[in-house]
Amino acid sequence: MASPRLKYLSLGVLVFQTTSLVLTMRYSRTLQAEGPRYLASSAVVVAEVLKILTCVLLVFKEHNYSIRALNSLLRQEIAHKPIETLKLAIPSGIYTLQNNLLYVALSNLDAATYQVTYQLKILTTALFSVSMLGRRLGVYQWLSLLILMAGVALVQWPSESAAAPEQEALSAGSQFVGVTAVLVACFSSGFAGVYFEKILKESKQSVWVRNIQLGMFGLVFGLFGMLSYDGERVRESGMFQGYSTVTWTVVALQALGGLVIAAVIKYADNILKGFATSLSIILSTLISYFWLQDFDPTSVFFVGAVLVIAATFLYGYEGKPSPNPSRA
Repeated sequence: MASPRLKYLSLGVLVFQTTSLVLTMRYSRTLQAEGPRYLASSAVVVAEVLKILTCVLLVFKEHNYSIRALNSLLRQEIAHKPIETLKLAIPSGIYTLQNNLLYVALSNLDAATYQVTYQLKILTTALFSVSMLGRRLGVYQWLSLLILMAGVALVQWPSESAAAPEQEALSAGSQFVGVTAVLVACFSSGFAGVYFEKILKESKQSVWVRNIQLGMFGLVFGLFGMLSYDGERVRESGMFQGYSTVTWTVVALQALGGLVIAAVIKYADNILKGFATSLSIILSTLISYFWLQDFDPTSVFFVGAVLVIAATFLYGYEGKPSPNPSRA
């Protein structure tokens, strides 16, 4: 049993990671600065490089800092098992798409709306777990999924605005793009998470080695996406155009956050994860309103947010482990 101190430390880490990534990413995408804005596709690539290096260092540490042991393990598990390695190309490609979509979503949605809507990944993960892993959900879990859908629907409920028609139309179009990006990210997160869990259960390989394999494919897919979508801008101003301290913070949080969560998640039960999600939504709402000032909450939003928070707790009520594994 984990000590209470360790559990609360895990809670703090989960809340910090979830909230800080969303808020800093939103802030970085709306910050008015001189020169070009940084390329989201570039940030995804840099995050994959940082993630691979971090995982290599962790494997290096696991093998008592032996270069020979590290080299032997990587050759044996990656180069000598091409079929096993290729299996990770599918979730890696989907995760790369998902990471790019999150930048699109937070360029068009405030952090609070994004946080609540993104909880639909609980629904997609549950459905893919039932269909791909044969997992059975209890009555409380099915009920929580219905409440979750109702809550997200209320959060997206259009509010009356006194803005000019042109501005209102622009805002509606922007919100549509943001919500669409979140919904696609939820489906990709659910499928890739369950697929990755299935691979982990079928092998005894270290989760860090698996993340190195994921990162390798992610780097290839990310570079392809960057050159395809932003190739001209990269050739003109380089892939690090527009980078600032805030940008590097976003990249570090995206790269290392998943690894931190993977390390502490074993100490966090379903109730603790529910608390982390709830606190993160509340903090995102407060900071969006008071600091970023890009969010004007309505009573309908609050009702929807409460339903989503309640659904998160209810889903873990029966004490079954969450079907979505931690992926870095």
